[in-house]
Amino acid sequence: MARIEAVYRPYHETLRRLLFDTHRQFGYAVLIDCHSMPAGVRVAESGQRPDFTIGDRFGTSCAPSLSQAALDSLRAMDYAVSHNRPYAGGFITEHYGQPAKGFHAMQIEVSRGLYLDDRTLERKPGFGRLAGDIATLLSHLCSADRFEAEQRPIAAE
Repeated sequence: MARIEAVYRPYHETLRRLLFDTHRQFGYAVLIDCHSMPAGVRVAESGQRPDFTIGDRFGTSCAPSLSQAALDSLRAMDYAVSHNRPYAGGFITEHYGQPAKGFHAMQIEVSRGLYLDDRTLERKPGFGRLAGDIATLLSHLCSADRFEAEQRPIAAE
């Protein structure tokens, strides 16, 4: 209970405030929830070992254009990418993603095999490239015009 009161509650109160402040300023807010997944994870249906998994709770936690932009961007950088499998998103995406209200939450899982030696826990030589590619991905996702058309109210709304 002490950890919940000292860490969990303040974290979520701060996150909620940041999202609402961002939404108030820009008309929408985007939350990217990053995770690290084991290198050996496979997508059950295809047997694929993804480098990245983009999770949007099967289209319910963010605009489809945001998920598609992440998928396209990573694939253009020659990564193996899966969508919602094996990870579709969890508590963060479920509770903060409300795209109809302009709150978009997407989970990005990154394979530890890209940057970490599981045995020694040391960085792999590809760490620098991965860091640069993630920066490029975020730059693509932060395109200012990405949400303008989706956020415009339809007549009679």
